[in-house]
Amino acid sequence: MEAVTAAEAFSSKDFRSALGSFATGVTVITTSGEQHAYGMTANAFSSVSLDPPLVLVCAKSGAEGSEHIETNRCFAVNVLGAHQEPLSRFFSSKDRPRGRDAFRDVPHRTAVSGAPVLEGVTAFLDCSLHETHTAGDHEIFIGEVLALEVNSEVEPLLFFGGGYRLLRDDG
Repeated sequence: MEAVTAAEAFSSKDFRSALGSFATGVTVITTSGEQHAYGMTANAFSSVSLDPPLVLVCAKSGAEGSEHIETNRCFAVNVLGAHQEPLSRFFSSKDRPRGRDAFRDVPHRTAVSGAPVLEGVTAFLDCSLHETHTAGDHEIFIGEVLALEVNSEVEPLLFFGGGYRLLRDDG
């Protein structure tokens, strides 16, 4: 394997391939405000701090999801279970219902912040918007966790190498 440096001008495809070699969980980021609820699939999610409890999510600058989070000042991170690949695909589809119908056929409840929490997830973290930072073509939204729930009985959905994967325990 030969390393490629920025000076040798690696392509965006090379960069995406390198990032795709890092297995991540799959989340649906939800938010709600005066207009309506909104959700989007994202795997750019991470913990930031234990005290105070902070997490971050990234969304493309100027995209609908970024605008809703910025306006609503809250979001929930829904960590999807292995059985929820269809929800990941639904919330990443450009053809999904929008506006007041966005969650019509999606089982959910409302979190403390008002953001939708999807039923059957591995975990959720409900957040108020703490800070926003622009980095390249994305916004980094840091949220202070207001409430959370963990369901350790639900296996997580993973994403690796451009595809969905399941956790396998060979032990």
